Amino acid sequence: MAGHAAPRAPAAPRVTTPDAPSQPVPSPLDLSPDLSIVVPVYNEEENLPLLWPEIREVLEPTGLRYEVIFVDDGSGDRSAEIVREFRERDSRVRLVRLKANAGETAATDAGFKSVRGRYVVVMDADLQNDPHDIPAMLRHLDQWDAVTGWRVNRAAGDSWVRRISSRIANRVRNRLSDETVQDSGCTFRAFRRECLRDLVLYKGFHRFVPTLLKMRGFRVLEVPVNHRPRRFGRSKYGIGNRALRAFVDLLVVRWMKDRRLRYQIAEDLGGEASDRR
Repeated sequence: MAGHAAPRAPAAPRVTTPDAPSQPVPSPLDLSPDLSIVVPVYNEEENLPLLWPEIREVLEPTGLRYEVIFVDDGSGDRSAEIVREFRERDSRVRLVRLKANAGETAATDAGFKSVRGRYVVVMDADLQNDPHDIPAMLRHLDQWDAVTGWRVNRAAGDSWVRRISSRIANRVRNRLSDETVQDSGCTFRAFRRECLRDLVLYKGFHRFVPTLLKMRGFRVLEVPVNHRPRRFGRSKYGIGNRALRAFVDLLVVRWMKDRRLRYQIAEDLGGEASDRR
C-alpha cells in the first residue's frame, strides 16, 4: 500500500554553522533512544561540521532521545576523524567505519543493523537533505510504516541534465516495477524499526527499499521534502556510472515481484492457533 502527500512550497535552505564545542551529553545505557539517524558518509569532511549541529538544532526541541550513526564508507579524507571528534563531545554520536569502500547500499545496511531506536531515519551527508524535514516525516509514522522523500524542488539543487535523467529513470522504474513512486532516487526516508527486521539488501538496492517494504506488506507514504544545492564536494553518482547498473537492478526487482509467493492459509489444524484454544 502506498500513498502520496500533497506537495508543499519548498522551504528556504537553512544551514547552521558550528557553535563552540558543546559539553558532553550523557546517554544512559538503560535508556534506548527513540530515534536513530543513519548517515552514510564518503569523503564528506567539509559537510559534516555543518550537518551535525543542524541535526542537533532540529531535534533538541522535540524532546526525543536520539542517536546519530555516521557510517564511514572507506573515506579517504578526514571524515572518520571528524566524527570521532563529535563523539568526544557528545555521546549521542556513533561511528561505524567500513574497512573499505563498499558503496551506499552497504553503508546503509551497516547503519540499519546498528540502530537501537524505535524509529529510524536515513539521510545523506552532503547537506542536500534538510534535517528540518525530519519531525514532519516522523509524525507520519503514526499511521504509516515508512515514509520516503519526494524532492519536489529539484531545480534548486540539481542540474537540468540530472533532473531530466531522473525523471526518465523514475518513469522506467515505475513502468517495469508496477510502482507509483515519484522519486525513487531520494534516499531520505523514515521507518518504524520493525520494517527493517529481515530486510535483505543487495548492492544498489538502497534505491528500491520502498518497493521491498511494500512487497512485505508494509504501508509506505511518499512526502515532499526540501532539496538543497550541494555546497562542497562532488556528487558520487552520474548518468554514466549508474544508468545500466540501475536498470539491471530494476529487472531483478521486477523478477522478485513476479516470483513472490502469494497464498493464504485456509486451515491450520493442530498448529499453534489450534493449541491456544
